[in-house]
Amino acid sequence: MKPVALVTGGTRGIGLGISRRLAEGGWNLALCGLRPEEAVHSVIDELTALGADVLYSATDVSRTVDHPRFLASVCDRRRGVNALVNNAGRASRVRADPLEPTEESFEEVLRTNLHGPYFLTQHVARLLLAERRRSRDAPAAIVFVTSVSASLASINRGEYCVSKAGLAMAARLFAIRLAEHRIPVYEVRPGIVDTDMTAPVRDAYDLRIAEGLVPERRWGTPDDVGRVVAALLRGDLPYASGTVVHVDGGLSIPRL
Repeated sequence: MKPVALVTGGTRGIGLGISRRLAEGGWNLALCGLRPEEAVHSVIDELTALGADVLYSATDVSRTVDHPRFLASVCDRRRGVNALVNNAGRASRVRADPLEPTEESFEEVLRTNLHGPYFLTQHVARLLLAERRRSRDAPAAIVFVTSVSASLASINRGEYCVSKAGLAMAARLFAIRLAEHRIPVYEVRPGIVDTDMTAPVRDAYDLRIAEGLVPERRWGTPDDVGRVVAALLRGDLPYASGTVVHVDGGLSIPRL
């Protein structure tokens, strides 16, 4: 029986790049996102063609009250979960000076990017621990997709940076807690990736990338991130729980 990976935000952007690579790698998928099921039929068909059995739920990860229902539906159909990829995230609606954002803006970003993933991980970690008690050899892993913004400050994206820095700490906490049970937890930090989220600033980043902001002098792609996450869930980095993997073309390398 194929292992099951739960990927939040797994039908678009970086999440879709991850889902594609996992489908190709022999995983069945449980995906959630904000769009209704009829809007993601083509994506589900694509992933099915790659070999995955796909379950999709229109579930907002920021609504923790919906987590038990979503996980129950996954476990009923899949008889469990083997891996969680915390990918879903959002930017603030308006880029602004740190003196300007409202509490409502801050809370909206933090609930999606940090609060929701933290408590979803809590639920899934309990499921993985229960499975470990039944079988020491069952596949198990958790990946947090954060951002270079976890450590690089963007003055006009304060809420986003704070949320990703918090998520990076959450990854460390769960890595320590679950290590003795051989459930690895990893953090993946993408850089400037070509997605719907970055489309509004494409022209500005085209120029900055050409000028050397990214040493590799290109945009990242969802597939770049998908390849890394697939390798982590495949077990290609054993004895490395808590590792932070930068997928940013060298952007975060300190330079003079």
